[in-house]
Amino acid sequence: MRGGAGGRPRDGGKQGLIEQAYRCAEAAGLPLWCQDEAGPYQAIPQPGAAWCPAGYPRRLPHEYVRGGTVKLLTLFRPASGEVRAKGVTSAPNAVLHPWLQGALAQILAALPAVTTHERERPALARWAPWRGHEPVEPLPPLRPILIWDNLAGHTSWPMVRWLFQRGVLPLYTPLRGSWLNMAESVQRILVARALAGQHPQTQAELIGWLAATVAGWNQAPTPFVWAGKRHERRVRARQRRLGGSAATAYSHHQLFVACPTSGSAGMGVAIVASGCDTAAVGESPDAAGGGP
Repeated sequence: MRGGAGGRPRDGGKQGLIEQAYRCAEAAGLPLWCQDEAGPYQAIPQPGAAWCPAGYPRRLPHEYVRGGTVKLLTLFRPASGEVRAKGVTSAPNAVLHPWLQGALAQILAALPAVTTHERERPALARWAPWRGHEPVEPLPPLRPILIWDNLAGHTSWPMVRWLFQRGVLPLYTPLRGSWLNMAESVQRILVARALAGQHPQTQAELIGWLAATVAGWNQAPTPFVWAGKRHERRVRARQRRLGGSAATAYSHHQLFVACPTSGSAGMGVAIVASGCDTAAVGESPDAAGGGP
């Protein structure tokens, strides 16, 4: 898992760090939180199913009146399912940063004090494996990890310095990698529960419905697991699609790929990467002595 310099993942990339954090941070004693801003959501009729008496379908107004928009600031801990959120009419850095700092301050205050010497803490509970080097300046013990989208406001030095000075490690998603932020997953659930099939009239209604949905979620939160059952189902489905088709087969460092052959032979097997064994086009791996 950690084969690169400084104990970092072998790929050395942002995705590898985030996936390692999802798998190992909580076990190392580091609470992991994800932050994201969802929206904007308009105060107009929302798509989705709604309960109506039989024979009396829901009717929408013909006027297109926009009642303003709302965004949802979300802080999510996958291990416990806990959500901290706030509805706002806009989310510039002047709004997001103070809210996030206040939420993180509450989280830090609830954590037990670190009494173990830095060298005695688990490897992943230190700064170096995540940063790739020892801190240049003295830093407090590492506490939570924050998964955050790689936006200019999120990487501003005043905000990053505030995090470091309090033992919070930000891990930024790579370009086109916002799917690595699990806050987006819980946001889709919350917004669908709050707004699907409804017609909010004002921004205040939007904010109130979102807040009520978050409160209901936190009464019985659902933990999220990275590479959990859904991932396993996708892997099994992918294996079933490839099984028996000779699409790919690895044997003795060879990659055999199904491809059409000349004449009436139909599909054959061609080598695209070879180790010590060889096989001709149209010859199966077993015929070449490369089978298991």
